[in-house]
Amino acid sequence: MLEIKDIRKSFGEKGQFEALKGINLQVNDGEFIGIMGPSGSGKSTLLNMIATIDTATSGEILLNGTNPAQLSAEEIAKFRRQKLGFVFQDFNLLPTLTVEENIILPLTLDGAKVADMQEKLVQVAEKLGISQLLKKKIGEISGGQAQRVAVARAMIRRPELVLADEPTGNLDTKASNDVMNLLKQINQEENATILMVTHDPFSASFCNRIVFIKDGELLSDFSKQGTRAEFYDQLMLELRELEGVSHEL
Repeated sequence: MLEIKDIRKSFGEKGQFEALKGINLQVNDGEFIGIMGPSGSGKSTLLNMIATIDTATSGEILLNGTNPAQLSAEEIAKFRRQKLGFVFQDFNLLPTLTVEENIILPLTLDGAKVADMQEKLVQVAEKLGISQLLKKKIGEISGGQAQRVAVARAMIRRPELVLADEPTGNLDTKASNDVMNLLKQINQEENATILMVTHDPFSASFCNRIVFIKDGELLSDFSKQGTRAEFYDQLMLELRELEGVSHEL
């Protein structure tokens, strides 16, 4: 469903710094993939390309056959709202709005009918266990609850692809575990396709597949084998074998 073909990204007037050096990756429907690597490896740059926040210097990215780089600015904005869901480290919720208003914001921007918005809101809030929070302001809820709200906002349109950027980076251990279990539940029950950038091997162990990037190149790509605990051990072994990666975690 997602094809990344020879993506390159250079910065500077003469393109002297190459952040991505020909990344090729295929993502199938329903996969939960973690992108790992040391700081400055190009993980977030790649995510920004997929999210249509930035454009590649060369190569192409196709989501179910659509190349966003060929769309107009208005079409890209619509594509981003309707096809992609976003979960950020700092939640990116609007503090002046209630939980309910934050969740339905993507539907509001598309001019959805009130009855449709309410139906989808009730469904996603019940599924994510936040029905009792809907009338609260963002400042009245915990970080773990705020990330659940962010996940609800990302999922309310049933996007084709969910992009998560360090979703547990600002959470304590319990809240991190809750959020990762939630993402795994959505992946399994909704067949949601999730691409997650993370430094954390514990969070990465919830994925079905891990891609390692270093110095702008894809170094390793391996899938889960056995239980999550066994996958975590496999992941830690892989990190130790990749020179320099383990020291960044």
